[in-house]
Amino acid sequence: MPTSDGYILAIDQGTTGTTVLVFNHEGLVQCRAYSELTQHFPRPGWVEHDAQEIWSVGIGVVEAALRDGGLQPSEVTAIGITNQRETTVLWDRKTGEPVARAIVWQDRRTADTIEELKRRDLGDLFKDKTGLLLDPYFCGTKIKWYLDNLDGLRDRCERGEIAFGTIDSWLVWKLTGGAEHATDYSNASRTLLYNIHSLEWDAELLEILSVPEAILPRVAPSSGLVGETDPQAFFGRRVPIAGIAGDQQAALFGQACYGEGLAKNTYGTGSFVLMNTGAEAVRSEGGLLSTIAWRLGDEPVEYALEGSIFVTGAAVQWLRDGLGVISSAAETEGLARSVDSNGGVYFVPALAGLGAPHWDPHARGMICGLTGGSTRAHLVRATLESIAYQSVDVVRLMESEVGTPLRELRADGGATANAFLMQFQADILDAPVEVPAIPETTALGAAYLAGLATGFWESRDELDRRWKLGRRYEPAMTASDRDRLYSGWLSAVEQAKRSTRG
Repeated sequence: MPTSDGYILAIDQGTTGTTVLVFNHEGLVQCRAYSELTQHFPRPGWVEHDAQEIWSVGIGVVEAALRDGGLQPSEVTAIGITNQRETTVLWDRKTGEPVARAIVWQDRRTADTIEELKRRDLGDLFKDKTGLLLDPYFCGTKIKWYLDNLDGLRDRCERGEIAFGTIDSWLVWKLTGGAEHATDYSNASRTLLYNIHSLEWDAELLEILSVPEAILPRVAPSSGLVGETDPQAFFGRRVPIAGIAGDQQAALFGQACYGEGLAKNTYGTGSFVLMNTGAEAVRSEGGLLSTIAWRLGDEPVEYALEGSIFVTGAAVQWLRDGLGVISSAAETEGLARSVDSNGGVYFVPALAGLGAPHWDPHARGMICGLTGGSTRAHLVRATLESIAYQSVDVVRLMESEVGTPLRELRADGGATANAFLMQFQADILDAPVEVPAIPETTALGAAYLAGLATGFWESRDELDRRWKLGRRYEPAMTASDRDRLYSGWLSAVEQAKRSTRG
């Protein structure tokens, strides 16, 4: 029976940390907590997480959020989960122990495997079935790496002893005490193994990558009852887990982009532009991905067109942790404004290869245009500008493929707090950028999905009415300045791509 009593708890498990937000019926944040996650870089191009740390940090953050709000677990009506996508973990079904560290979506160790698949002319086959391009980004070749490099693992997989999952599956498994091995349609569509048209794990693709079907999770609706928490795992309570979506699809849902042609950009570790294409999976010819947006209960699957940018916020983090030129991300806005231009400095942040629309896993970062007059402020400004330039690369391609110019871009993620970046994004995009009043749209989307499934909210129309504008940035740059700056960016990208060819 529909009820608006209680609260919806959303677990937003991201690349650099876990956030838990608790929402009331008005869609407002009742309480929250956050904790960072250890990043492991064992070799150049390799990125790993400890799945057990993800679990322990996550449940600790849940406890901290409830404590922050003075809430009892009994007041939680349902749980929604959203997660860093494509990060791959395999674990022992009996012990619940991961077989190794999780391979993160940014990891490039399978680039050679991808090149071999391309040499076999398999790109179109995978694209036709999955909507994805062949790239180390996705789960399929990560699973193959595990199977090829860990002794005895393949035999254990074929005997059904091992489970595979993206991080949502791992959290569902842990929350339900091992009772449920499941994912949702949006996450399944990011594996390079799932046919987004027939809506099933594809036997031909599994055979090509030598992935045993026995390790795969069942695919559940993005909004629907997946299972209940094990009282030993969740503070003595059985609570329905009723919403799951990959972080970018969850943000699209939280931004109320329910109609065809509506688009958002999430500025996080990477940046991801998604446009709702409705019941049609649009095939991109220029480097975008066709992906499942969500499935609500028994309703038809809905699709999105996506441009995935690997390194945006991570570039700012690199300035802080790698170079030590800033002590916090909050400094970047003031530093960028302290100079009147980028001084001809461009930074192509290909720290994990280049994503859309270039898809060059071998590309490496490049800073060009330095002179004796260049300062750290110019480098910081160039880093922020690179986030906006990469987003324009994707939006321009998206516009050409759907045949319609973008009227506005809804923006979310941590970097929307940087007013310099948001204004520059509007300027270089030549379109308004809208930041919602509630910026935590990824967690909000997961909460909305769970709340719809449990009757906490009645319909998408109700959720659409709850979307409120926080700030709108109008383009103010002249066309000549825009063209000059963007031309310089495109030249820098070409230099970065040429440098990897020797």
